[in-house]
Formats: sequence, C-alpha cells, structure tokens
Amino acid sequence: MTGGRTAPARGQFDLISLVVARRGVTPPTPLFPEQARIVELCHHPMSVAEVGAELDLPLGTVRVLLGDLLATGLIETHEPPMLSELPTEDLLEAILVGLRGL
Repeated sequence: MTGGRTAPARGQFDLISLVVARRGVTPPTPLFPEQARIVELCHHPMSVAEVGAELDLPLGTVRVLLGDLLATGLIETHEPPMLSELPTEDLLEAILVGLRGL
C-alpha cells in the first residue's frame, strides 16, 4: 500500500487540513482500495484526522496515501487559516456597524 514509505512524497498534511476529491479526474493507474475509499469519502471536505479514523489506519499511512493522491491530482488540500490571518475583533465590529447602517 505505501511501499515501505513513512512520509508523503508530496504535500504536508496537518491533522486539521481539509481534503477534497477533485471531480472529473481519472486516476492514471488503478488505486489501492484505501485510496479509492479516500476519494469516495472526500467528495465533501474532510480533515486528515477524520480520514484516518474512517479508514482505521495510522496517520502516517494515511498521509502517504494522501500524498500519492495529491501527486496524481485526484485530491486537493486546504490548510486552515492561521490565527494571524483571521480578522480582528475591531474589524468585525466595524463591519457590523456598517451593515446596521444600511
């Protein structure tokens, strides 16, 4: 399944990274059953931790499988925003005041 690999060839997968299957992409080679299940599960965004729980596999194995799927273009990942990227409370309050003024 992983060919003895312990790290993904491509991508970094945090536990809360979201994985989404790309539609209309045909795999270049047959998929392992676990990879096919990942693609099936991820038609709706799912975290790496959730994928591991659903497959009942170690996270290292899941990350290798996800890396392979990412390399073939079958999935895409979305990293969660960093706290520094989130809007400040002051900005949200100003937006709220502006909306109430409409």
